[in-house]
Amino acid sequence: MKDTIETAQAYAEKWIELIHKPELTDAEAKGIIEESKYNFAEHFNRGWLDYRKSVTEAGDWASVEWTGSGAIFRDVLGREYIDCLGGYGMMDLGWSHPDVVDTVRSQLSRTPMPSQELIDPLRGVLARILAMITPGDIKYSFFAASGTEAIEGAIKLAKMYTRKSGFIVAVKAFHGKTMGSLSMMGKADYRQPPGTLYGGPVYHVPFGDADAVERQLKICQMVGVDIAACLFEPIQGEAGGIVPPDDFWPRIREITRQYSVLLIADEVQTGLGRTGKLWGVDHWSVAPDIIAIAKSLGGGVMPVSAFCSTEEIWQCMMTPNPFIHTTTTGGGALACSAAIASIFVILRDRLWEQAAEKGKYFMGQLNELVLRYPQIYQGITGKGLLIGQHFHNPEVGYKVAAGLFKRGVLVAGTLTSAHTIRIEPPLVITYEQIDEVLNRLSETLAEVNRTL
Repeated sequence: MKDTIETAQAYAEKWIELIHKPELTDAEAKGIIEESKYNFAEHFNRGWLDYRKSVTEAGDWASVEWTGSGAIFRDVLGREYIDCLGGYGMMDLGWSHPDVVDTVRSQLSRTPMPSQELIDPLRGVLARILAMITPGDIKYSFFAASGTEAIEGAIKLAKMYTRKSGFIVAVKAFHGKTMGSLSMMGKADYRQPPGTLYGGPVYHVPFGDADAVERQLKICQMVGVDIAACLFEPIQGEAGGIVPPDDFWPRIREITRQYSVLLIADEVQTGLGRTGKLWGVDHWSVAPDIIAIAKSLGGGVMPVSAFCSTEEIWQCMMTPNPFIHTTTTGGGALACSAAIASIFVILRDRLWEQAAEKGKYFMGQLNELVLRYPQIYQGITGKGLLIGQHFHNPEVGYKVAAGLFKRGVLVAGTLTSAHTIRIEPPLVITYEQIDEVLNRLSETLAEVNRTL
């Protein structure tokens, strides 16, 4: 029997009151945990609870996040954790960065959403700022809410401009889970269950193998298959911080021009400082034709994404039909205000330089642990603060993740590499916090080693 409207109203009112409360009683906090577990199991996705056993079975009470600042967050019972996941790359500025929160709060007091019919200023401001800082001749942007929407837009733009339908992507790539972006996925586990995906041809090549890309383009040309674009992450995120050979991106840029194919850079995880450069492609001084941005663009406060391109390519978005690609909620005033503030903080504090320095230190210490525990580790990969810990098997990786969580450090696996645990902390993490993570990791590895 469905609950009544009155019951739903009362339940919503209860949670509105909890949201407004500055402090919770112990009973309220524990009640939130139990309700959260029930709601996820019965109304959201029970599998998430099973997958996140390290979180849902932590201590006497499951961990339910509640608040945070910088690289530290607290659960509803007040227990502290060092965040080495960063919302999968969303929390570059840390939890609740005050400059971003204050900007969004001020915009909220004015208006949270535009009418869509008049010209709202913030979309234009954000687009102009992105034109200033993106690589090469990129000038125009369109805003949505998620990385997968940005990739969908990039795919659509490439098809419209080139009037071609084929794409070349990488094995173990991750570009999102809507139907178009999922077609570019480099792992069968996510591609096969939905059945038929994007209707055009999609070819997968080993990541970092420029020769393979060139061979595939040559074959497609010989057999009359038109390729619209090559789509790659500058550094593979979900695969575990996989860095291509230094000649890969320059060669891909040259090859795509030779074959009149667009080059799309998926900077959803790598963009805005994560890898030690403002953009991932900056490591190789390459300017793509289209770039997709998300995650950290909203400063960990609002969901916002963008796909951006040059004036020449963008013409097909403007004429003859400027409404060929629209959204009602994407690029809302709150989202744009968060993005403007986020970019300001990144540029002011030069966070990409912090990521480079801290990442070099972090990876150096991790490699020492690899030497100490070769029976546990395969190796460490990454750039900046996009780091992959690769283990000999998934079971060991899970033990390490669970052991770290037990010790108050949040990490997570990846979606395309089962034996990999990512380290992707806020770029504002301190050296003291990094050292504390390393100490707790050392304890965890010693514990795991005794079970082998």
